[in-house]
Amino acid sequence: MTGDPLTSLTDNFFLIAGPCVVEEAAIMDEIADTLAAIRDRFGIATIFKASALKANRSSGESYRGPGWTNGLAQLAAIRARTGLSVLTDIHETPDAAEAAAAVDILQIPALLSRQTALIEAAAVTGKPLLVKKGQFMAGADMAQVVAKIERARARAGLAPVPTIACERGNIFGYQNIVADMRNLAIMRAPGVAVAFDAAHTVQLPSSQGAMSGGQPQFSPLLARAAVAAGCDGLFIEVHPDPASASSDPATSMPLHHLPALVEQCVALHRLVREGQMLDLDARLI
Repeated sequence: MTGDPLTSLTDNFFLIAGPCVVEEAAIMDEIADTLAAIRDRFGIATIFKASALKANRSSGESYRGPGWTNGLAQLAAIRARTGLSVLTDIHETPDAAEAAAAVDILQIPALLSRQTALIEAAAVTGKPLLVKKGQFMAGADMAQVVAKIERARARAGLAPVPTIACERGNIFGYQNIVADMRNLAIMRAPGVAVAFDAAHTVQLPSSQGAMSGGQPQFSPLLARAAVAAGCDGLFIEVHPDPASASSDPATSMPLHHLPALVEQCVALHRLVREGQMLDLDARLI
């Protein structure tokens, strides 16, 4: 993998961050430069994320990105310029091979986390996968997703590569999402790394009619809680000016807040590992 090899995801803290969708070059470069500085300062695996083309939109008029080809090209340019690994999500089985040629990690969106053909197509590219837990799924259900990935790779004769299970909360009634920290421990059971999505866990789906709202003031709190609860890394959407973001403005964290949050979370992660808290959790669960 170019950039930051995720060689030991369950031991070393990692960060996945970026805008919701691929934006204009100046914004992409500003975010990428901040992430590269975080990587260099803290010595952690740091991945730039952005959707080349979004599929899940509240309204048919919502911005979906610059298009598949253009979006992938911009992500590849970020990787070439900064050395950061890059990630994008896929929505159709033919997307898997094309995206795998341009990025380092493939993401399976939450609403597609039970789509067997899509997961298998992504698995056989040989790329690491990040799978968002569906808003409708229990943490234990992710074991079946991991099994699909491992079986597909075994049938293709591929060597094991990292899989990241990502907690992004569960629908709690209408237009609200809550995060159950127990899922972070439960999803580790199949032996995969676990990330916490500090952006979508504060989302208020479709609460603004044509778009989703959110409570981004709680993202740092939940991020710190998740790291203290034992997650291996964070997934968070950031933007230099969230109010002007082309997608998910209500849940994006201001970019200038990210370094301080990462500093806190790296320190918490070290305390959790040095205190062997996860060993105690494993004996109890």
